[in-house]
Amino acid sequence: MPTRIALAADHAGYEEKERIKSTLDEIGVEYTDMGTNSPDSVDYPDFARKVGEAVARGDFDEGLLVCGSGTGMAIAANKVHGIRAAVAWNAETARLARQHNDANVLAIGARTTPEGTIPDIIRSWFAAGFEGGRHQRRVDKIGEIEKDDLC
Repeated sequence: MPTRIALAADHAGYEEKERIKSTLDEIGVEYTDMGTNSPDSVDYPDFARKVGEAVARGDFDEGLLVCGSGTGMAIAANKVHGIRAAVAWNAETARLARQHNDANVLAIGARTTPEGTIPDIIRSWFAAGFEGGRHQRRVDKIGEIEKDDLC
């Protein structure tokens, strides 16, 4: 289990981000809240970039992002070299993103995730680890794409 994560949301995910903190406390994950700090409208790429860069620098072990669907945050975070952000809408997709893709940022949709499943998603994410093996070759190929001049 990681020792520290960067946590952030946009306005659509703000209230869920605040609820997520109790789950993180319960499972013993230390977090730093990187915003937003209200339900007032903000731009999700700003928060995804902040978390992505902090994880890529090694300031945090992983990141957790919340927006309306999870998709915008994941797209923006994945623009940061070294970030493998995955949207999870249930415990299985969270577990597989960790085990098979070595995802280092979890993105959750506050408006699209079935009610009551977010704590299970978070528990599954932090309980899982990267399996390596055949999956390592594929993760390495993702890293090679980042080295391409067109990316």
